[in-house]
Amino acid sequence: MSGNGTTAGDDPLQTAVWRLRSRGCWGDAAALLLPATPAAALQRAALLVERCLYTEEGWEEAEDALRTAEALAHSDDERGAAACERGYLAYAATLLAVRDRADEARAALGRAAALIPPGVPQRALLDFRRGLLAENLTSAPQAARAAYRRAHAGATAHADPLLLSFTWRHLAGLALREGELAEARHGFAESLRIREELGYLVGTAPALVSLADTETEPEASRLREEARRLYRLLGGVPTWLARRLSPAPPAATA
Repeated sequence: MSGNGTTAGDDPLQTAVWRLRSRGCWGDAAALLLPATPAAALQRAALLVERCLYTEEGWEEAEDALRTAEALAHSDDERGAAACERGYLAYAATLLAVRDRADEARAALGRAAALIPPGVPQRALLDFRRGLLAENLTSAPQAARAAYRRAHAGATAHADPLLLSFTWRHLAGLALREGELAEARHGFAESLRIREELGYLVGTAPALVSLADTETEPEASRLREEARRLYRLLGGVPTWLARRLSPAPPAATA
């Protein structure tokens, strides 16, 4: 989820991977990576795990890639990063009602927390995912907020704008739930701004819909229509966004 692949110093391979990933082409992006090193195997697994969350498909391929990454991991950092992806895959399966793997998600993220020390870049992503578990699987919004804030601080410190777009979004979601409309609008707007600047198309439609939830008409309808356009452009990804996009009104005829 973290890393944007768009900076001038990136190599052509990472730039190509990012461009495919940002357009929802996770399989094509993963195909560019040979799982010959721990880093490449982990990145490939992360792409395929992310595809599961956005498309609700590809679970077996993600499992296979993750097992490869786990087998190649030797250092604590590598094992911790693989455990973080394992927890995220189990979280996605539970959230999308594919299979209840909540206990596996908690155990894997707990193992990652024991291996990834505070202050390193990977810790911010881990904190964010622990916040997701707290919010969506445990229904513990206060714990989720604390985890998101740690992730937000880490993403800021390590200049990870894509992760920042997620922490802004989820902190805003908690604020909206509590009726803090101005705070929610600000957070959703920041998330959308970052995603548009990065060219993260696959995450832009959800950001538009969330911001629309805090706006009045006609701005809310304009944002939702833009989200529909992007959703169709990307072939109906993320799949779960369909539940938030009501059908557009029929066009007027002459």
